[in-house]
Amino acid sequence: MTTMNLSVSTSVRTKWIQLFLGLVCMAAISSPQYVWTLLTKPMAAKLGVALPELQVTFSLLIILQTFFSPFQGRLIDYFGPRLLISIGTLLSGMSWILTSQVDSLSMLYLVYGCVGGLGTGIVYVGVVGLMVRWFPHSRGFAAGMVAAGYGMGAIVTTFPISISLKENGLEQTLWMFGILFAVVGFIASQGLKMPSENSNDVAADNSSRILQGKRHYRPTEMLKHPLFWLMFLMMAVMSTSGLMVVSQMATFAADFGITQVTVLGMAALPLAMTIDRFTNGLTRPLFGFVSDRFGRENTMFIAFALEGCAMTLWLVCKDNALLFVLLSGVVFFGWGEIFSLFPSTLTDTFGTRYATANYGWLYTAQGVGSFLGGPLAAMVYQHTGGWNLVFSMAIGADFLTAALALWVLKPWRKRFIEANQH
Repeated sequence: MTTMNLSVSTSVRTKWIQLFLGLVCMAAISSPQYVWTLLTKPMAAKLGVALPELQVTFSLLIILQTFFSPFQGRLIDYFGPRLLISIGTLLSGMSWILTSQVDSLSMLYLVYGCVGGLGTGIVYVGVVGLMVRWFPHSRGFAAGMVAAGYGMGAIVTTFPISISLKENGLEQTLWMFGILFAVVGFIASQGLKMPSENSNDVAADNSSRILQGKRHYRPTEMLKHPLFWLMFLMMAVMSTSGLMVVSQMATFAADFGITQVTVLGMAALPLAMTIDRFTNGLTRPLFGFVSDRFGRENTMFIAFALEGCAMTLWLVCKDNALLFVLLSGVVFFGWGEIFSLFPSTLTDTFGTRYATANYGWLYTAQGVGSFLGGPLAAMVYQHTGGWNLVFSMAIGADFLTAALALWVLKPWRKRFIEANQH
């Protein structure tokens, strides 16, 4: 009995170490996306290009990160997380080091957009796929924690990078932080490993009340099931609806007259964006934790409806600066949890053996949202001259997806799992 208890204790410690290492890896690759805005002005001045041309770099980063994830996930499942995530952290850091030496827009596209996008995509998909294996009965929480590490990791580096740009210039900042990101991420990735399927590595979790299938579906099998495409549609719609609003926040804040107002002695827009970043990170492990105990679809309904209600109040109270700031945090709180709820739901449904490759396919839904959200909102605003229709479309999408979660996904997934238990 003592030996068994010691084994369980070791297993518990091991999985929490894995979660910590995954968090570090995610934080190490967060800056290329979240700190890009600090680099645009000095980079445009260095290369002598207009901002729209420069922003293609960021689009390439997101496209390579999301739309190549099925291929990256398959490689991770084949070669193992340690090797591929190590390569991903090095590619991500190297993209900054190489960017410090670029002298043309095409080279910037290649090294920051393409190399950086591939590196961050490998790490993101790999770490999430690994965590849902290590925490089979707390998948929502574990996926949410590492997703929060990616979303909030840049908080640690934003101010140091901003200060370094002023004191040391663009080139030195890029290579210095690029080396730091690569080294930290690479060291953390060396401790990552798969749990043993026939051991006590994950046996210490409490008995789960979450409905989980016993069969392990390959990606080719999963893609044949309409249930997967329902999840894909729901994640794409939620990603698009959220980005329709949050990507245009500075623009409609100016139209609402918020940018010239202070709240609690601070400028309203920067205060709102600071709160947003915190709530967008907090919601991922929190709603993931809730979903582990009360069900994935029940939690989706609450979170998606919460975002719809918050957006409605945001629009109605657009002239109140204090409510604008507070409700912006609630909107982000109701949006960011898609990065914990969907990967855990997918793995519950289609099994763990091919979890990383399977999530790679689902993660492309985020790419669809990134591709559609901002441009769609800008197009609608341009044609209508206001934000009412933009908000109405996003709000409608939120409530529609909430209804799909509770009244379509939940019963369908239950029938699917019950029919495929053997």
